[in-house]
Parts: sequence; structure tokens; C-alpha cells
Amino acid sequence: MPIERFAIIDSTLREGEQFSNAHFTTDEKITIAKLLDEFGVEYIELTSPVASPQSCQDLRTVASLGLHAKVLTHVRCHMDDARVAVESGVTGIDILFGTSSYLREFSHGKSVDEIIVEASRVIEFIKDHGKEVRFSSEDSFRSAEGDLLRVYQAVDRMGVNRIGVADTVGIATPRQCYALAVELRHHISCDIEFHGHNDAGCAIANSYSILEGGATHIDTSVLGIGERNGITPLGGFVARMYADDPAAIKKKYDLRKLKELDELVASLVKIEIPFDEFVTGKFAFHHKAGMHTKAIYVNPHSYEILDPADFGLTRTMNIAHRLTGHNAVGKRAEELGLTFGKDELRQITRNIKALADAGPLSMDELDSLLREWVVA
Repeated sequence: MPIERFAIIDSTLREGEQFSNAHFTTDEKITIAKLLDEFGVEYIELTSPVASPQSCQDLRTVASLGLHAKVLTHVRCHMDDARVAVESGVTGIDILFGTSSYLREFSHGKSVDEIIVEASRVIEFIKDHGKEVRFSSEDSFRSAEGDLLRVYQAVDRMGVNRIGVADTVGIATPRQCYALAVELRHHISCDIEFHGHNDAGCAIANSYSILEGGATHIDTSVLGIGERNGITPLGGFVARMYADDPAAIKKKYDLRKLKELDELVASLVKIEIPFDEFVTGKFAFHHKAGMHTKAIYVNPHSYEILDPADFGLTRTMNIAHRLTGHNAVGKRAEELGLTFGKDELRQITRNIKALADAGPLSMDELDSLLREWVVA
């Protein structure tokens, strides 16, 4: 997949504000925005200026920072919202309208024809003010495909920069995402943005698949925070793209900023970084089983698709346990300046395994065993 085909729209300061524990102060928003900019995301999306007086002021503040990233806001497809948004100093405005039968019946009550009429007024207004505009359906994957195509084709003809596909409830599958993007490419010419929720654990896979089908922009948030289980996590998405083309991703983004971003946002929303978090989780580059550690010592690519050094991180090797192997123990002995014969090393490893059957040993205990063996 050509690296130039996609851009990241980070929504930590919009979708992320909908996370249960999130309440970012103005200074915190500035810090997050600047760090995202240093990382290299192409867009930063903030909460609607009509959400609250402080939200409006914060949007103006971030929009005035002079970031390399384009600053967006996200509003209802409504003239009242659009009027406030165009005066906020943002580069672009993301508008949305629910298109599924659920939302048309239980949310706004409008028909597809009424959605198109309202969209035309708002889009024209935003364009007249020189702003980028994205029109997104909401709950796209529970919308009838015919309805989606009618709306998307209409707004494409109106000259939107992007149409948005939103898996609002996290129901989509990678195959569905790919197929929808391929179909859309037959009918529209503008860019395609994807906003994927993670309720069923498919957000990263869906983001990747929809890019394969022809989409161009992916919404993310740091640690994936957002409504319910959140959306595509920045780290996970970048890891997936890195696996395809490490050199290009390293050139496109400052990967060493990811750890700082994850730690910052985790502290602000008062959560721990999950142990299995992509890239920055405590054990993301941790190796334990004897067969694994042996191969890693020879060539790290044997069991790693990501190079921790590219992210400013290091791998760790746990060898003080009953799953250890003599190769890993031998490497540790070398690090301590100790030398053992092959048979001797195998005997030491058998002793370590027997002791560790009662429970894992600490590295200090293992080192002591190795040194004591030399003395003995």
C-alpha cells in the first residue's frame, strides 16, 4: 500500500473527550495538540465549538497555535453549528448526519432527501468561507447501501473534500470495509475517511482493510480512547502500517513520540497503559520462552515485526523461569563474563528449571546461581 495514500486524523481531542474519564483543560489540550503535531499526524480534530463555551475557546486557541497539522472541528450538519465553526479559525469542518434507519427514526427523523437538502446548504456555506469540508454518514454499516450511495454521490457533486464512513457502533468487519470502499470508488471522486469504533475489536483491521479498498484518511485517538471502547488507536494503526513499510513510516512519523503520547494521555485520563497496548505496552517487546529467546539473540526479526529501537524502546528478555533454555542462560552468563562448557551449561539450565518450578526466580537470584556455579 503506497504510503502517500493515507493520512491520520487524530481525534483524541474530540472523540477522546467522550471517554469516560476524560476532561482536558486548555493547557492539556495545547500539550496534546503540540505533541501530536511533533509526532506528525496530518490532522487534529477537536470538539464542536457549540458543545460548551470553553470548548469554543479551546478550539480557537488550538487553531491559533500555528501547527503543521490541519486543525478540524466536528459539528452537526446544521447551519447554526456551521456558523460558529467557520469563525473558529479551523482549517476544516467535519459535518455528520445519521443515515441508518435507527438514527433516522430515533434521532433526527429526516428522510434521505431531507438529509441531502440540509447538507447542500451547510456544505455551500462552509465552502464559501474557504474551509475544507467533510460530510460523514453516521452508523454507515447499518445504513442501506442505496441510501449511502445517494447521499455520498450528492455531496461529492457539491464538492466536499472527503466523505466519511463511520462504523459508529463497531459492527463492521474487515471484509465489509474493503467491499464498501471498492464500491464507493466506482461512484465518487473525493477522498474517503474512516471512523471505526472498537466494540468488537476490529477497529485496526477495519482501518487497514478500508485503506486497501481505496479510502484515504483514518481517524485515530491516543490509546484508542473514546465513546464506550473507543476507536482505532494511534499506536496500533501505526504499528500495522509500519509492518508493511517500516522505512516509509519512520520517514512519515516521529515514532519515538508515541510512548510520550501514550503516557501523557494515560495520566490525564487516569488509566494505566494496558499490558498489551500496541508498541508501548509493558510487555510489547518482552520475550520469555526458550525457543523465542534463542532466536531473538540470533536475529530479532525471528519473533518481532516491529523494531523497538525505531520507537525509542528496548526489548527485554526473561530467562529466570522454568521455560528458559540453555542458549538464553548462556547469553546471560556471557553478559556476566562467565564461561561454561556445553554440557555444564545444560546442567545449570536443568537446575534453574527445577528451582523455578516452585516459582519464577528474580534475575538477581539467577545471576547468583551462575556465579556460585563457577565458585563451586
